[in-house]
Amino acid sequence: MARFIKKSKHEIGISPDELLFRGEQKIDNVLLRIIDFDANNLEENAMATVNEVLKYQEKDTVTWFNVDGIHNTSIMQEIAKGFNLDPLIMADVMNTQSRPMIQEYDNCIYISIKMLRHDEETNLIQVENLSLILTKTVLITFQERKGDVFEPVRGRIRKQKKRIRNSGTDYLAFALLDIVIDNYIYIISEFGEKIETLEENLLLEPKQSVIEDINNYKRELNFLRKNIKPAKEMILNLSKMESDLIEYSTDVHFRELQDNINQANESSDSYREILSDQLNIYHTTISSKLNDIMKFLTIFSVIFIPLTFIAGIYGTNFDVVPELHYEYSYFIMWFVMLSVAIGMLFYFKKRKWF
Repeated sequence: MARFIKKSKHEIGISPDELLFRGEQKIDNVLLRIIDFDANNLEENAMATVNEVLKYQEKDTVTWFNVDGIHNTSIMQEIAKGFNLDPLIMADVMNTQSRPMIQEYDNCIYISIKMLRHDEETNLIQVENLSLILTKTVLITFQERKGDVFEPVRGRIRKQKKRIRNSGTDYLAFALLDIVIDNYIYIISEFGEKIETLEENLLLEPKQSVIEDINNYKRELNFLRKNIKPAKEMILNLSKMESDLIEYSTDVHFRELQDNINQANESSDSYREILSDQLNIYHTTISSKLNDIMKFLTIFSVIFIPLTFIAGIYGTNFDVVPELHYEYSYFIMWFVMLSVAIGMLFYFKKRKWF
């Protein structure tokens, strides 16, 4: 299946706000979890239904409502109705192939971004769509599968870190986005180490397998850049957004996100250029080796052309050859042939042809 763009035929012409799951189902059952906290109190529970979560809208605490699995249409309808969300939001949540985006609504801000993971076994980048709905007291996050990528944030909440426990949903959204973008940088650094090692081995021992490695890394970096560039646009719009849901003190952190995403984007571009240079170096090295081989074969052939000519003359089947019956003719012929060969080698060496 194509990794850069996906569109099913049955999706053509459907209404933009229709709740239709677009993507690959990665979990059997939808999991609902909440973390509700303020500076002094913490509550962390798994929920059986959406109705159990709705009461947290009325509290003065910060509530993180996480949904693992976005394929269940009825649950999505319950969330949309319970939190009074625009149908377009839930339609975007269920579309795993949408670009990273940010959209402000009357009662919330919708944010979508791609979470990336490097599969060590296949050496491929796996992608998962992450959606965030930011309201005044509740942050709703939607993941395609259950994972531990946000466990550091949960750990900071449990350890009563002052910044996150004293802040609102906007700072919590920043903390989650920060992990996603830091993961971009981590994946790029992993590829960077392999690419730099590849560059060190390229000049020492260029092999055909190097071409395959370079092409594989270029393909994965292109896929990485395909997800990072729209995320960069989204973070830029987020840092410029003026909304009542985002405190002035959090604006600074969103600008930090912008610096990080710029670093990820620039690093991916740099390594892509390095791979192109490596490909050129490989072809130059192979061409240089081929030239050396051709030079050797040419010199070898040029030396033997006059020797073949001499041997051809004295190998003719004629009785009357002046030197044929001379006692030392054979040795004289060898002397002449060796003299010609040595003389030509000396001439080539003097001209620096090898």
